[in-house]
Amino acid sequence: MAGPSMKSRKVTYTLWLSSPNYAAVEAAKLTGCDGITLDLEHGVFDRTDIDRLILLAREAGLQSFTRVAEPTRISIQHSLDSGAGGVIIPHVENLEHARELASYAKYPPMGDRSVGGGRTFGYGGTGKGFYGKENRRVQCYPMVETVGALNDVEVILKLRSVDGIFLGPADLNMARGRKGAFGRADTADRKTISDACMAAGKAFGMNVYSRDDMKASRE
Repeated sequence: MAGPSMKSRKVTYTLWLSSPNYAAVEAAKLTGCDGITLDLEHGVFDRTDIDRLILLAREAGLQSFTRVAEPTRISIQHSLDSGAGGVIIPHVENLEHARELASYAKYPPMGDRSVGGGRTFGYGGTGKGFYGKENRRVQCYPMVETVGALNDVEVILKLRSVDGIFLGPADLNMARGRKGAFGRADTADRKTISDACMAAGKAFGMNVYSRDDMKASRE
C-alpha cells in the first residue's frame, strides 16, 4: 500500500497482509517499509492475530493500519482498541455514510468513538490532552469504491474526521459497469480522487502491485 501525504508530498509504503504472518512484519521492517496494513475484510485474521500483529508492528517501530472487516462502529472500534494507527473503511456509500463511519474513529467533539481501556490507554488512566492527541494519531481513510462516494469525494474530504481517501479500484470498476476491464476511464477516476486529496491537503492511498503502480503513487 502506498499513501502520500499531500501536505509533505512524502510517499509512505506499508506491507499489505491477508494472513497472520508474523515474519512478514519483520520483513517489512528489514526491507524499509513504513508499516503494515492488515486486510480484515478479505483476509483471515482473528482478534488475537490482530492484537499481536499490531503490538509487534509497534515494537518494531512500524505504523499499523487495518482495512476493517465491515463498515460498522464495532469493526472500527476493535482495530483502534488494539492500537492501530489508522483504519481504512470499505463500502462507503456517500457523504452521510462517510460522516457516520469516520466519527467512530475520533473521540468527541470531533467524532463519536467509544471510550475503552487497555493498550491505547497505556493500561491506566489518561493524562491531560489524551483525547486530542489520540485523534491526531489515528488516521481515518474512507474508501472510494462506489459511484456515490466518487461523486461526493470532495465534500467527504472536507470532514474533519477524515484524514484522506483510499482507492478501491476493483469494486469501483465494477460499480462503474466496466466488468473488470481496466483502462483510461479507471485512470481518470484515480486522478479525480488524487486531485481532490491534493486540493484538500489530505492523503491519497492505493494498492501498489507493479512498478507502474509505484510510479503512479508518486505522481
